Amino acid sequence: MNIELPVTIPQIIEFMGTFAFAISGIRHAASKRFDWFGGYVCGIAVAIGGGTIRDVMLGAIPFWMTNPIYIICTAMALLVVIVFSKYMQRLNNTWFVFDTFGLALFTIAGIQKSLEYGQPYWVAIIMGCITGAAGGVIRDVLLNNEPVIFRKEIYAMACVLGGITYWLFARNGVSVEISALSSFLVTCMIRFLAVRYHISLPRLKGEDDSDN
Repeated sequence: MNIELPVTIPQIIEFMGTFAFAISGIRHAASKRFDWFGGYVCGIAVAIGGGTIRDVMLGAIPFWMTNPIYIICTAMALLVVIVFSKYMQRLNNTWFVFDTFGLALFTIAGIQKSLEYGQPYWVAIIMGCITGAAGGVIRDVLLNNEPVIFRKEIYAMACVLGGITYWLFARNGVSVEISALSSFLVTCMIRFLAVRYHISLPRLKGEDDSDN
């Protein structure tokens, strides 16, 4: 089995996002008292779910099928959680930090791959949002939780705004590295601030809601 190490910026970003999302998914599984295999399944689902949907929509071979490093990466994440579980339990909202990092990194990876396939920026931003947010939805479905994108806290909108940031920088001739870094910072900042200060989008009113 030949393992090709990531050598391009998009591959490195995708690898980092896989590791971050895998740890997030495994930590969630640990909170549900899953066994090691269940934790790995949850980790791999959240790590490759969004990217797989993106690649299928782009007509590409899913990224994890071309290189086993992403499967191995999830196993490494499982090992980290197992070995350092006691230390992670002492850190508040550790899963949230890794989930946010994965969200931002996969958003960038989705945008860059969509552009490589000749898609316009508006499609690339949507693909970035799918790449970043869909994995979290799959994780929540597996764990029987309400999907995070349906909760009050801002999640997918952070991907959209991060994607718009990438587009604004790139269209003005800024390098890929700076555009990606700016998108990462904006996505993380919006997510952190939204949760810290309980910022959310307006809620739809149902038939049972009072008009008063």
